Amino acid sequence: MASSTDNKITLYTSHICPWAHRAHIVLSELGLPFEEVLIDLDRPRDQSYLEINPRGLVPTLIYNGEIIAESAIVAQFLADAHPSHLVLPSNAPGGALQRARISFFVDASLSKVQGNLVKFVGAKTDAEGVTHIEAYIEAAVKELEPLLQDAKPFFGGSDKLTLAEALTGSFIIRLLALFKNGVIPSSLEVQLKEKAPSFYAWAVAVAAHPSVTNIFDEKAVVDFYKGRIEKLRSPDSEHEPVYPSLAK
Repeated sequence: MASSTDNKITLYTSHICPWAHRAHIVLSELGLPFEEVLIDLDRPRDQSYLEINPRGLVPTLIYNGEIIAESAIVAQFLADAHPSHLVLPSNAPGGALQRARISFFVDASLSKVQGNLVKFVGAKTDAEGVTHIEAYIEAAVKELEPLLQDAKPFFGGSDKLTLAEALTGSFIIRLLALFKNGVIPSSLEVQLKEKAPSFYAWAVAVAAHPSVTNIFDEKAVVDFYKGRIEKLRSPDSEHEPVYPSLAK
């Protein structure tokens, strides 16, 4: 396999987007140099970018001339191309099982839990928003708390970041930033900490990790969410998408 210095990597991305953030976490963990091209998600995509990714989403990776899109595919490709602590090769002892467990955890995080945070941002009233965070907490208790009992501090008892964190960390750091800055009531954070202590301890470790914080601009992200919430909860809101044309 070619060394990392032989590979030309270009990442089309946006720092505000949690999906694109996934690729940054993996690249940081692998220590791979890359060229970054920022895409402005608040305006129509340039034709030059649509020729690279007709969907107009981020991230898009160009790896030695090959175009790879969709954040989970980008992350998995990089982890497979550069074997590391993130995940065992599928043919290594225990590798297939570890991958299955990570996939299940990531699926539970996104399909059962994360959607409640999206609903919180898109809620029409503060009271409705609270019900969605309460649903987030209950889903975390049911779906994720049992899967993090052995976290030390990361998934599967690892003392290093794994692909599980690379694929969920961008969402976790945003959740904790919303708590920290009062966008989500602190009383709900207390509930999360009490009802899902393993999840909460894991989340704090993930949100503090340098690969996760590397491109994270807390003020910009919090301001983005505040702006979306204010707009979506205004009386004349037409209920636009929470993540307008962001990514995956």
